[in-house]
Amino acid sequence: MTFEPPHPPYDPTDKTGFSYETVVKRWPVIITGVIDQIHNVCHKLSLELQRPNAEKETAEAKVAEGKVIIEKLSKLKYQMGRDHPLEPIPADGEGQVETYNLELQRLGEAGKNTWFTAPWLYAECYLYRLLRSFCAATTHWNNYDPFLSQKVSTFAQSGTSILKIATSMHELESEKDALNSEKLGILFSEMVQMCLWGNATDLSLLTHLSPDDIAHLQSVGKEAQAARQQFILKDDQSQLWEHIQSLKSGRIDFVLDNAGFELFTDLVFADFLVSFTPYVSEVQFHPKLIPWFVSDVTPADFSQTLSSLLDPSFFSRFAGPNEGSTPSSEHLKHMVTRWKNYVDEGVFKLSVPLATPLGGSGSEVDLFGSFWTSPWPYWNLKDYAPELFSALQESSLVVFKGDLNYRKLTGDIQWPVWTPFATAIGPLAGSFPILSLRTNKADIVVGVDREIAEKLDESGEKWRVNGRYALISFLEASPLEFAITS
Repeated sequence: MTFEPPHPPYDPTDKTGFSYETVVKRWPVIITGVIDQIHNVCHKLSLELQRPNAEKETAEAKVAEGKVIIEKLSKLKYQMGRDHPLEPIPADGEGQVETYNLELQRLGEAGKNTWFTAPWLYAECYLYRLLRSFCAATTHWNNYDPFLSQKVSTFAQSGTSILKIATSMHELESEKDALNSEKLGILFSEMVQMCLWGNATDLSLLTHLSPDDIAHLQSVGKEAQAARQQFILKDDQSQLWEHIQSLKSGRIDFVLDNAGFELFTDLVFADFLVSFTPYVSEVQFHPKLIPWFVSDVTPADFSQTLSSLLDPSFFSRFAGPNEGSTPSSEHLKHMVTRWKNYVDEGVFKLSVPLATPLGGSGSEVDLFGSFWTSPWPYWNLKDYAPELFSALQESSLVVFKGDLNYRKLTGDIQWPVWTPFATAIGPLAGSFPILSLRTNKADIVVGVDREIAEKLDESGEKWRVNGRYALISFLEASPLEFAITS
């Protein structure tokens, strides 16, 4: 029986909510960015056609397809701004088409199938699945990620923070033999906060930030973390550390969020757990199979991240000639080489094959990857992806990174802010140990003391959406669920 929450979902009908601002401002900017990207590719191809011996037939066909995609994007932007009904996603040979269209039909019957009336969570997931369909149905754009250049350039601007973290990890190696339980606990707290605040860089939200703004968001070090501690409104670190200490050769799963700097911090956290503690021996990462919410990790992003970190010229191309020739760069090379070895040995691995192309299919991909780009809240996991649900029940801890994963955990429902996290995630509660690391960038917040929330509301600060505040939400598996699965 499908879980029915006692409150409605967030939707753009509330003009004071962040969902309304998203439809009016953020989504049009994102669509315009995709149009610009495809236009630039077509323009470069057109210039190539003027050169002798150019492969004109292929280039001309790609330009023609690109123009069709641009027309579809322009139409989409027009319809969105005028609150038109969402159109069915065309059959493109990839997953979740029927899922989206059946739900769209149900929303239409309820009179909630337009851009300003559909539930925000559904509409935003639908948007990215629709964008994918524009490319998936083509011959020459079916493996095109329109957000790739943004992901790469933003990541390359993170060099200062990345090198600083690499040196910290290098220094930690020299102290490895002296790390007792108390010291590990302190380091664990720093790692959790680093991984938490790494989520601050979200390209679907940070559409106008300069490199200096990005560097500030990614600031690392004990002083920065101590200053941010007051902004963690729900902090389950002590319970989480107790759980980690109870593990023996455990497996940690990361349901990934953003590529680039956030993925780097996820890998650092995973490295710490495997290399410096006796509690974890394997880490599995769950990517998205299509370009998703601008900056989410695809299998190609995961591979490219490791390659970029090992390329001495990667950061210098964006940050200056000395960035790749410092002692810290050697520390980075040493650390990432260890990660590559972990990937080769299966200590680090993706939930789908590493070489999975965009929109890839196959038994393993369909069972363990496609659910993450469905529109469903995660409390539907057992019903709609039973094999994935069973696989996660074997995990010692499932870490859900970022804002969208938090919205899906809680159904993006208008829960009162003091609602317990266990209540807000519905029937998923107790299924397996869950950790949500999330900086607040959407209206939904749960597990926060009512008095604190009301004071923040009275202050007038947009604390639910500005990324300044965060939540560390941990929930154990229930004894009943454990007994069933063990």
